[in-house]
Amino acid sequence: MNLPQLLQHAREGRIEELNLICIEGGIYLLEICLDGQRHLLRDKQAQTFRLRSVEHARDLLQELPPVPFHLIHAVVHEEMCGLPAGPQQRLRVPISLASQW
Repeated sequence: MNLPQLLQHAREGRIEELNLICIEGGIYLLEICLDGQRHLLRDKQAQTFRLRSVEHARDLLQELPPVPFHLIHAVVHEEMCGLPAGPQQRLRVPISLASQW
């Protein structure tokens, strides 16, 4: 899904939530939940759109109506030493689409 499609679906009230997924290397991907399915935001060349930060995402999404928005980190425990292996949940924190600055 590209940005114009995301904006259209959001205006129609079809977006269930947005998840900003933080991955290693300071890269963020935007996951869009629409009609029970998950889509990644893509650029004009249909490549996964890489965001630089939460503020970059907020700037990009400033025209969106309010929708649930979460910052998601992959399993944070994998980066710590001495924790046992086993089922671990990803960190999911609600954030605002509005800038905090």
